Amino acid sequence: MNPWLLVGVAYAQQAPPGGAPSNIATIVALFFALLIIFIILLYSIRIVKEYERAVVFRLGRAIGAKGPGVVIIVPFIDRVTIVDLRIHTVDVPRQRIITKDNVEVSVDAVVYYRVQDPLKAVLTVRNYNLAVTMLAQTTLRDIIGKSELDDLLMRREEINKELQKILDELTDPWGIKVTMVTIKEVVLPEGMVRAMARQAEAERWRRAKIIEAEGERQAAQILGEAAKIYEEHPAALRLRELQTLIEIAKEKNMVIFYPIGLGKEHATETALGIVGGKLAKQKPLEE
Repeated sequence: MNPWLLVGVAYAQQAPPGGAPSNIATIVALFFALLIIFIILLYSIRIVKEYERAVVFRLGRAIGAKGPGVVIIVPFIDRVTIVDLRIHTVDVPRQRIITKDNVEVSVDAVVYYRVQDPLKAVLTVRNYNLAVTMLAQTTLRDIIGKSELDDLLMRREEINKELQKILDELTDPWGIKVTMVTIKEVVLPEGMVRAMARQAEAERWRRAKIIEAEGERQAAQILGEAAKIYEEHPAALRLRELQTLIEIAKEKNMVIFYPIGLGKEHATETALGIVGGKLAKQKPLEE
């Protein structure tokens, strides 16, 4: 007889009736127990990143902000709201505003803020991003409406700081810190742009005339000093005439008629340093 058959028969005689179904039920129960434990652990462990905080509500009541790292919660009882602590950027839509001097302009801006207190940001305002956007629009309209056009164009940096200060004070109860506000673009009416262009052109012409007149004044002053020197030293004037003739003579295709008046021979001889038909040393001109 086959020995393996004898082993199978002996095992069947030792096994109690209904043993196989009992083992299967135990395995199924163990499987479901492990599955429930896995689900509980899955809902109990939250991984919060370094730039995030988890605001935990237990039965509807806030118990604090937790993180970063591993956060343990009670499944199906705790509710978690994740708050990002990084810098948020809000693009303020273009606003049509009338300035203090009754000029209509279109202005848009950018607001940079971050969440400073996650618990306040969740408990005090429903949607802090939308709230900051709406508040930035109204504050921008108020500040621009109190400013004149020239201030808006020339003092933009100061207006940015004023906007940032006001928004920071208003959003502080929400746990929000406004770090910077920047006006992106100021769009003027077409007629105002043409008027400013004409004004700038007139200003450039005025500066050019002033510079030209100043140059003429300085040139006249220098020529007056030169005339005094020529008057004291006629030989210097004659040398200047000869130098001018040399410069003109560089043009080869030119015939020059230069009249020499009577009585200038002595000045020419003096300019050339000729005394009695001989060259003489001339004293240098005093500076």
